[in-house]
Amino acid sequence: MQLFYNSRIDKDTKEISFDKIESKHIVKVLRKKEGDQIFIMNGRGELFICEITAANHKRCIVSIISREEKKPERDYYLHVVISPLKNNDRFEWFLEKATEIGIDEITPIICDNSERKFIKPGRLEKIILAATKQSLKFQLPKLNSVISFGDFLKKEHKNTVYIAHCENSEKSNLKTCIKPKESATILIGPEGDFSFKEISNGIKSGFIPITLGNTRLRTETAAIVAVQNISFINQ
Repeated sequence: MQLFYNSRIDKDTKEISFDKIESKHIVKVLRKKEGDQIFIMNGRGELFICEITAANHKRCIVSIISREEKKPERDYYLHVVISPLKNNDRFEWFLEKATEIGIDEITPIICDNSERKFIKPGRLEKIILAATKQSLKFQLPKLNSVISFGDFLKKEHKNTVYIAHCENSEKSNLKTCIKPKESATILIGPEGDFSFKEISNGIKSGFIPITLGNTRLRTETAAIVAVQNISFINQ
């Protein structure tokens, strides 16, 4: 199955037309023709089986044949809050792999030791979408706007919040403290780690300090280890 994406499609939609880029891909690259079926997801857990009615490489049109509601892929909700990286390629790698493994929400957070203070959401959203389609998932992870550590502390958090850090202080291993089906928010700091003040303020706000193992990991590696550990615990 090759998935296409359209955020506007819903149960009341009868027909969809693709833009020039997608139309060219469908007609010229995939060599689809009128009468062929394609599959479209809207990123909200719905799959639409469609039939091509106009195989035009500038404006491909499909009609909706049927709709399927896909069950949630996981019994838990995972939100990773991570500092942007100086090397943007590594941050993009994290987004791609985390999406493939299974994640629901990502928030870039600016910390005292963050070397990058901004992101390009348009490009990052394209990477998340491509990974969602490639891994045949039907829920599109949410990418939030950049937020400072201080502002994140002020927010109300429904999930249990864990803060992973490298300071030599009391903390639990993520694998031993998180339970199956538990929704969680995990904070991953920048390459220089969270500052002592950030760790202290986080713990005062109820964040649970954790370790991801004995090895000092890069930011993007630590985030993937966290995502994979939670996925494994829930298998």
